[in-house]
Amino acid sequence: MSPADDTQYDDGSQPVSVPDTADTGESGKLKMIISLVKKVVGVKDIASMRLSLPASLLEPIPNLEYWHYLDRPDLFAAINDSDDPFERMLAALRFAFSKDLKFIRGKVCKPYNSVLGEHFRSHWDVIPVEYPSDPTEPPIQHLYLTSPAPESTYSSLAPTPAQTPRIPVSETASLSGRSIKSGKSVVSGLSTLSRGTSTPGKSTPATSPDLVETNLEAGVSSLNLNDGSTELLEADDAPEVEGKRRVRVVFLTEQVSHHPPVSAFYASCPSRKTELMGVDQISAKVSGTTIRIVPGSYNKGIFVRLTGGPGEGETYQITHPVGSVNGILRGSFYITMCEATIIECSGGTDEEKLRAVIEYKEESWLGKAHFLVEGVIHTYKPGSTEHQEWTRVRHVPRDRVLATLDGSWKHRIRWKRVNAPSSEYATLIDLSMLCAIPKSVRPLEKQHPNESRKLWENVTNNLLAKEYSEATKHKLSIEQRQRDDAAERKRKGVQFVPNYFESDVDSGIPKLTEAGRQALEEELKEEALYPLEA
Repeated sequence: MSPADDTQYDDGSQPVSVPDTADTGESGKLKMIISLVKKVVGVKDIASMRLSLPASLLEPIPNLEYWHYLDRPDLFAAINDSDDPFERMLAALRFAFSKDLKFIRGKVCKPYNSVLGEHFRSHWDVIPVEYPSDPTEPPIQHLYLTSPAPESTYSSLAPTPAQTPRIPVSETASLSGRSIKSGKSVVSGLSTLSRGTSTPGKSTPATSPDLVETNLEAGVSSLNLNDGSTELLEADDAPEVEGKRRVRVVFLTEQVSHHPPVSAFYASCPSRKTELMGVDQISAKVSGTTIRIVPGSYNKGIFVRLTGGPGEGETYQITHPVGSVNGILRGSFYITMCEATIIECSGGTDEEKLRAVIEYKEESWLGKAHFLVEGVIHTYKPGSTEHQEWTRVRHVPRDRVLATLDGSWKHRIRWKRVNAPSSEYATLIDLSMLCAIPKSVRPLEKQHPNESRKLWENVTNNLLAKEYSEATKHKLSIEQRQRDDAAERKRKGVQFVPNYFESDVDSGIPKLTEAGRQALEEELKEEALYPLEA
């Protein structure tokens, strides 16, 4: 991929806009959304359009912060814990199902569009999950848990409040290591056309309307996906965590192109020899009464590399399914998935490698959504190509299948080995018990001008104060500055060069620049509230 294309700002065309309305309530927002949908019907790729939305339609969270795949960094950090390749694949599957809890816990919303050169970085200090001696038992998790929901509630689009467990947000994210207290729901959630959350630690002020004044003194950010009014397990209140050291997971992402919109990201847990990277780009189109979202051409999925330890040399490529935003005409948005996710392990020392196919079952447009999946774990021979055609469960030859799995991607996934007479179904992961673990972010005064929270600070503050016209004014100023910068580059005959990642992202595996490596080293050295693994 060549460096960012600035054509979007040079073609002289006006962006597609939706006029703001005096009605800032839900009905007013719904009218604006329907107006927008009418304007984009028939457009080949909404994600590549020049859209100018009123700030009142946006959630007060930057796109780059929103989308990071690390809602459960404790599961990511544990992928490399086992000596058994099969158990490492099970761990990779758990991570894959947990990486987007925002699809389960959050509401459908639209964060700010990223601007060229914008970047975001953060870290998590977590207690990794532990695995019992019996591999059929699910992992033991210590942080941000709640009581499991009845499985039946996840076959309904709109469970009643009495049916569904309300998941709390960290209103006073613990600085002492004690449990997180219950609090009001915060704004955040699922981006339909783009892409983050926040933790105990030194970080920027809260950005929830409910928390703006109460949490400034603590300096703890509460951009979070969770909502509700019950308590969560955290730190010293979690069972059997006395004396356990945490691991640090660091994250960095940057918008490397604006036309098409492309960002690169990288995360690492050095103490567990595990790293994650990829390129984010989506394509979106109105299809009937839904918005269908598929990975763009540069988006090859998420790559998890094991750089040492039991799985040294292995790489797990996790592809993305196809998503749909439904309920647009009713103003009751929800997400469904279709097609499949493939997790393919390559590298390492084993002669036979493992691969998983997770198939999302098609939903009926007449009945309730059930959010069902089924899948298999199978072997394949490195160097062969036949397995590339196995994109559905039915495609995989029975003699290659080691295990099957099924369940709901919003609730519980179970698995069992095949060809084992005594094998019974066991829980792989219960997603209804998990809440997104907030991140730690450096305070605004330590952030660079193009760092997401700093860049969008005025927009965020005005949105939280419900000063929508002022928020829109600041948003338009940022967009105009981008056009001016693009025009200046064109006048000088130069192209934009990313700071933290190399420009070429054709492979889907971005490479860090020296500045990127330095930024991550700085994040690793940020002050810790808990003892960390070396």
